[in-house]
Amino acid sequence: MKTPIIIAGPCSVESEEQILATAQGLARIPEVTLLRGGIWKPRTRPEAFEGRGEEGLKWLLEAKRQTRLPIVTEVATPEHVELALKYEIDALWIGARTVVNPFSVQQLADALKDVDIPVFIKNPVSPDLNLWLGAFERFQKAGLTQLAAIHRGFSYYKESPYRNYPMWEIPIELKRRLDVPVITDISHICGNRTLLRDVAQKSIDLAFDGLMVECHHDPDQALTDAHQQITPVALAELLQSLSPRSSQADESDPVLAALRSEIDDIDDELLQLLARRMNVSGQIGEYKRERGLTVVQMDRWKQILSDHLETGSDLGLSKELIEKVFEAIHQASIKRQL
Repeated sequence: MKTPIIIAGPCSVESEEQILATAQGLARIPEVTLLRGGIWKPRTRPEAFEGRGEEGLKWLLEAKRQTRLPIVTEVATPEHVELALKYEIDALWIGARTVVNPFSVQQLADALKDVDIPVFIKNPVSPDLNLWLGAFERFQKAGLTQLAAIHRGFSYYKESPYRNYPMWEIPIELKRRLDVPVITDISHICGNRTLLRDVAQKSIDLAFDGLMVECHHDPDQALTDAHQQITPVALAELLQSLSPRSSQADESDPVLAALRSEIDDIDDELLQLLARRMNVSGQIGEYKRERGLTVVQMDRWKQILSDHLETGSDLGLSKELIEKVFEAIHQASIKRQL
């Protein structure tokens, strides 16, 4: 499969007219790799539109015949798998709500045992890397080799401009552990059209392997996720606006080599400082035990974090970085003191 992988098409296959019009528009964009379309839509409320089912597969197959674009859809049950294969679906994706349930993932893996078809696995709704890894392992044990990840962001309890917070560090770690392609579902991360370009560029900057974008010939009339869908023309413009980057650095570049050497030296200093800090934490733990003091003293921790946030802000460091670093250090210190 060519890279970058561009998967585009409507959130839901709503009618034959809709999928054919959208597919024909996407077929004019050479970068598009796969035509996507939701056939079965897992919705929160039962009265919402839940897809056209088998009838929609017929329309999706006709779109494939007319445009020669390979087609991909979401499956959530073994019955979905059977019907998808019957209607010559070229690839499948496993949705975020399915990945959270290992029983459902195992049923799908069993249904696809030794089937030579690409399977894209979306991250679970919660930021749980092991749950995502586990889904891959189940399909690998079933003999599937054409696996890829779809990063669609995560539910997040803090206020955010995104529908699903990217938490880029999680798909980066997945890619490091599994060495599989990672496709960024910019539509589900953003939840609206205005953020799509920035998130797409971020994905490219991080050397991910492609994009999934929800496209509809008339987005404002879409039955599902209207605010995050764009027209094929808008997709073409978005793709043209992105700035490519090379993943291959020139190892002979003296400037880059010098900067990397400086980073290595700083990292060594950080490790030495962390070791010193943990040693002092151990001494504090012994002192507290001897005097019957509790390990955690919440008022002091809150004041320390507040001071670090203020200092970090003055130094141009993000609040998120300071919180993550010092919360990790605090947890390690507590373990050392116990």
